[in-house]
Amino acid sequence: MAIGPVQLIVLGFPQPDFHGEIIDELERLRQSDTVRVIDALAVYKDPDGGLEAMHLSNLSDDEAIEVGSMVGALVGLGFDGEAGVEPGAQAGAEAAADGISAFSDEDAWDVLEDIPNGSAAALILLEHHWAVGLRDAIARAGGFRVSDGFISPLDLIGIGLLTAEEAADLHRVETSSVPT
Repeated sequence: MAIGPVQLIVLGFPQPDFHGEIIDELERLRQSDTVRVIDALAVYKDPDGGLEAMHLSNLSDDEAIEVGSMVGALVGLGFDGEAGVEPGAQAGAEAAADGISAFSDEDAWDVLEDIPNGSAAALILLEHHWAVGLRDAIARAGGFRVSDGFISPLDLIGIGLLTAEEAADLHRVETSSVPT
């Protein structure tokens, strides 16, 4: 089975106010088969830095524990006690024994540390189905990924993709609740 590129997106919520809209949109993405949501978690960090997490899905508790180990293992957050992180930790240990590391020292980041105290975050692990054919064509041509990242709407003004007003509006939407 070909798996597309996988991306972890972390979205912050200074004043968490979940009403099911995120779950609905994740379901729409799954149904389109363009993007597969591998796992999605809501994480609340209390004012003292303590963490609580729940799945953003319609999975049963048992399914959530099984699947939750994927994001949990990536970010060091276990479900069902320490057992929730065990499958990912085992896979990571096997990869490390083979000389493969999920993150280089320069690429590693602590997602949980980046969540401000007293706020929430949605951690969404996505597989990009649309990119399988493109990635495979690039590999057949001898190419490889050098870097990737999201581009700020403000950077799109210079290439004429957005007007300054459109970019400012999008930037405001993306960053309006960013804690200072």
